Amino acid sequence: MERESVRFFSGDAECVAWYYPGSNGGCVVMAGGFGVTKEPGTDLFAERFQRAGFGVLAFDYRRFGESGGGPRQVARVGEQLADWQAAISYAAERPGVEKVAIWSFSLSGGYIFPIAARNPQLAAAIAQTPNADGPAASRNAAQHQKPLAMLRFAGRAVLDAIGSLVGRPPLLVPLVGLPGTVALLTTPDSLQTNEALNPGNKYSEWIQAVAARSALRITMYRPGRAASRVKVPLLVVVADQDQTALAQPSVDAATQAPGAELLRVPGGHYAPFLEEHEVVVEAEITFLTKHLVAQSADPSRR
Repeated sequence: MERESVRFFSGDAECVAWYYPGSNGGCVVMAGGFGVTKEPGTDLFAERFQRAGFGVLAFDYRRFGESGGGPRQVARVGEQLADWQAAISYAAERPGVEKVAIWSFSLSGGYIFPIAARNPQLAAAIAQTPNADGPAASRNAAQHQKPLAMLRFAGRAVLDAIGSLVGRPPLLVPLVGLPGTVALLTTPDSLQTNEALNPGNKYSEWIQAVAARSALRITMYRPGRAASRVKVPLLVVVADQDQTALAQPSVDAATQAPGAELLRVPGGHYAPFLEEHEVVVEAEITFLTKHLVAQSADPSRR
């Protein structure tokens, strides 16, 4: 796996990314899910995309991983969308890149809908098990959490938000925990996070926690509403038993996007990283080849 560390600016923050050189003129911009850094979030798929001839730009959002910005572990939707714009611009300027696509999963998979809608120059977009409807996902998540733990989480989030106004450091919560613990997610399939993204603690430097205040915005975020405005080729990958992002809002979003393709696989949120990986990655490579390589090879499309 050949790759180099590169940097680009997004606002006043410097984002760090892995750039995997390709051979077919296509480049896939990738980012991990909510609170997931670039290595655990993209390595498995990026390697396969590169082997298929695609370049890849896999980046960390500001405030996370190797990227700059503070306070650390604070996720802000507007900033992360801006990071995507900066990453797309950087990828398009790399030597030899003719077509750019975007890929992500979970909450970041939800970002794919508004980003694709705002960037008609993209050659393709892939939303994998996306969180298309924050309120719906939050209501479902509440069924897998105990009331006292939910109250404690809400209190911590509010305290964190208030503390941020006076410059206090973030109050962190784990990304995943058992029901009854104060954690962002306690859904059954969220408990597969390490199995899917960090087997054998391969990425020991990954901080699996976020500022509690970060949850206040995402619970009301509904990126799937942008699907009807997406004009670029779109592939939505849905896991039918997904208890973290939910299948039906993603199916609805795919239905609303003109000409979108929908791939449904059995399993939970991380099925594309686990038991359905080969099915999903091969379908994604086929989709990318159709819209990046074939079009790049056609002079009339350039």
